[in-house]
Amino acid sequence: MKMRVIFTIVGVITATPALALFWPRLLASSYGLADPDPMTTALLQHRGVLQAALGAAIIWGAFYRPARVPAAVTAIITKTAFLALTVVDGGMRADMNLISLVFDPLAIVILAVVVVLHFREAPSTAAPA
Repeated sequence: MKMRVIFTIVGVITATPALALFWPRLLASSYGLADPDPMTTALLQHRGVLQAALGAAIIWGAFYRPARVPAAVTAIITKTAFLALTVVDGGMRADMNLISLVFDPLAIVILAVVVVLHFREAPSTAAPA
């Protein structure tokens, strides 16, 4: 039950960038962009769709155990890549919102623990020696 709650919360928060599809003004608070050009807006809205898909996969993992590890590993990879591309630059880091700076690293740790626990609890498939 705890795993379902954790995955659901992580999935919902992960999917929040999709709100930019309906409220493009959120791009200013989320990404520090006051007046993005149409292509930048479209790219960030597309990012929102991808984040919604990732969030949905994480939520799916909450209720369908076989989806848990693939969803967690995908989230770990994508969140790590985003942080690696942004946090290393002081200017970009200053423009990042608190969710990215706090939630993403926390989610990476939580999901990594889930993956490790999954493999620790999984029965060994190795042939006896």
